[in-house]
Amino acid sequence: NSHYVLHEIQQVLNFEKGIFYTIWELLIRPGKNVRLFITENRSRLVKPILFIIVTSLMYSLVNNFFLIEDGYVKYDEAEKSTTGIILQWIQDHYGYANLIMAIFIAFWAKIFFRKYGYNFYEILILLCFVMGMGMLFLTVFAILQGLTNFGLMQIGGILFIVYCTWAIGQFLTGKNH
Repeated sequence: NSHYVLHEIQQVLNFEKGIFYTIWELLIRPGKNVRLFITENRSRLVKPILFIIVTSLMYSLVNNFFLIEDGYVKYDEAEKSTTGIILQWIQDHYGYANLIMAIFIAFWAKIFFRKYGYNFYEILILLCFVMGMGMLFLTVFAILQGLTNFGLMQIGGILFIVYCTWAIGQFLTGKNH
């Protein structure tokens, strides 16, 4: 019913332990906060899968409003190739695509970073939070590009890569062995 839906929305937007608090904590101390989420207190931050879906939805809405995709990704193919179909599906379903990509990346990260002792699910949680923040970076730059008509999405992408490197490095190097 409507009471339940409004209660759930309120929980996600809660400033104490909601999405704004999660964004702030992941912006200033991503590795530490993800480690705390995994090891001690799972109620401080929004759940990682919900976070990546909500942030991907935000990006999709902004992207569709400003029609940003046409500015930096085009799918003008005479024939539909498998790659074109996959890329179009990713563009149309960011939330699901990010989860699928996170699973794939977590699998390989588990192999390449096995010396740190994190399991697949811990790495997946990290990636859900980091990729969610990436969606927020891209959302902000999509809004700025939409308002100014300057090509700013590439800057957002670069900042996301820098943030991702910093956040994952902070997460991996902060573990007590």
